Parts: sequence; structure tokens; C-alpha cells
Amino acid sequence: MTTPEIQNYTPGVPEKAIKLDRPTLLFDGYCNLCTHSVIAIIRRDAQGLFRFASLQSSLGQALLKQYHLNQDDIDSVVLIHNESAAIKSDAVMDVLHILGGFYRLLSIFRHLPLSLRNRIYDWVAGNRYAWFGKKDVCMLPTPELEARFLS
Repeated sequence: MTTPEIQNYTPGVPEKAIKLDRPTLLFDGYCNLCTHSVIAIIRRDAQGLFRFASLQSSLGQALLKQYHLNQDDIDSVVLIHNESAAIKSDAVMDVLHILGGFYRLLSIFRHLPLSLRNRIYDWVAGNRYAWFGKKDVCMLPTPELEARFLS
């Protein structure tokens, strides 16, 4: 898929670096918590800054490879912005900061020790399927949201 937001990407041919023009959130497409979080971000992203792709998609896999992240080790959202990748609580803090307004104020939690933030993140991530459930198939965006999803 080639859109203005994605340059140099052909599915199955990740030789060139994929350039993203907007902050892009990779998420677990099977996870109900993750899906609802993406929908919440879309509702609060009045400027339409964010784009989304599931970790399981070919684009998600290519981006993980490009940023030297192994999906087997990633039990996290990944935010790719300004040619760098943030994971776990750093990704959440970056999303809050980019959303701006009240949400930017919540990014003050970035000042907590990273080890503490990531322990909390890992605890929620480790229990997300038990608490919120899991889909049998990846989330498919509605026609209204389709433009926000890269794959």
C-alpha cells in the first residue's frame, strides 16, 4: 500500500526504509483494550495527526524490522514518530503529549522512573486478554475510520 503517509513501502519488499509522514501507532489488532484505545485516540485527535497499523500486519512487521524490534519481544504498543520508535509507557506518554491539551498534562507521569512505568505497563499488558478479551481476527476499521489506518 502506498499513500501520502507511507513512502517507499511495497508489501513483501522491505528493502528501503519506510518513511512515515505522521505519528504512527502500531497496536495488537486482536486485543480489545488496544482496539478501544485506538478508537479513543481517534476521537480525541481532532487534527487527524495519528495513523494506525496492527503489529500483525505486513506493514507493522516491516516497521518492527526497520526499527530493530522483534515482535516476539514486543508485548506493547509502538509509536513511530520523527524517525524513532517508542515502546511501552514511553509510547503512551508520547501519544498523550502529541494529543495536546489536557492529555499533554497527563504526560507529566513521564517523570516517574521508567522501570516503574514499564512495570505497570507490563502488568496491564500481561492481563489485557483476561480483563478485556481477545478477538479471533484483527480489528477492521469502519469505512469512516479507514483513512486513518495504513494497513
